[in-house]
Amino acid sequence: MQNTTVNKNDLVKLGYKEHTATSIIRQAKQIMVQQGYAFYNNRRLGRVPVSTVESILGISLLNNFKEE
Repeated sequence: MQNTTVNKNDLVKLGYKEHTATSIIRQAKQIMVQQGYAFYNNRRLGRVPVSTVESILGISLLNNFKEE
């Protein structure tokens, strides 16, 4: 089963620094809220869709997760 969400720890495992990973998750949550998903307007929620993070970074993360 593919993981369709990503959190800060997943990004840190991929080599991003902790603050950068947190910023990426924060940006992804803002995008999801702008798209109409009010569920992501919750400070305790730390998982976001991989597709949103991929659009921020401009790279595919699914290939990176399969290598682990």
